Amino acid sequence: MAAYEPAGRKERKVSIECASRANGKLMNPAYKQTCFVTSVFERRQLPAEAVAEAAFAGRSNAGKSSAINALCEQKRLAQISKMPGRTRALNFFAVDAERTLVDLPGYGYAKAPTALRRQWKTLIEHYLGQRRNLRGLMLVMDIRHPLTDHDWQLLDWCQARGLPLHILLTKADKISRGAAASTLQKVERSLRERKVDASVQTFSTLKRQGVEQAHEVLDAWLGF
Repeated sequence: MAAYEPAGRKERKVSIECASRANGKLMNPAYKQTCFVTSVFERRQLPAEAVAEAAFAGRSNAGKSSAINALCEQKRLAQISKMPGRTRALNFFAVDAERTLVDLPGYGYAKAPTALRRQWKTLIEHYLGQRRNLRGLMLVMDIRHPLTDHDWQLLDWCQARGLPLHILLTKADKISRGAAASTLQKVERSLRERKVDASVQTFSTLKRQGVEQAHEVLDAWLGF
């Protein structure tokens, strides 16, 4: 399959001069231009490894789609379903002609058929293990339920491969600021104890908390 080139993107240069925010931080406006490219259900459908990619993974209902929408300042870029586990493909979104975001199927949803879960697992393992242009993985966890067994499996898998990792502790608005800070410290401590090299932050789609910090990580991975 040929590498995707959004119409007009080749000619249009996306400025990487960051726009000033009220709090004094800078944020790359390029993510606002992100658009859907394709859904991949099988390995043979994967686009050519021609652009830098950053992937998002997480347990179903952890707020992964909402996080992607918040980072791209769009409401319906990544589809949000009322029924967890409905993302059944690797969804590719072009930031520009040289950078792509990839939304992986949610894991750990028990009601998904066994055969379908096995298909997801095979596709995700191939993507994370073989994708040469993958620059990093953002692992999304509900701050109220972090570091599940499925999370640890994925963390250990990526650590063995040497894939850069960044954790978003989503739905931080659901608990108090003190509880969020305490959970962040506990997660960081658990990662150190397991010798997993990953950065961690709190994140709230509702309050747009942590968007700038996550952008800084993506900017570094994608070469902005």
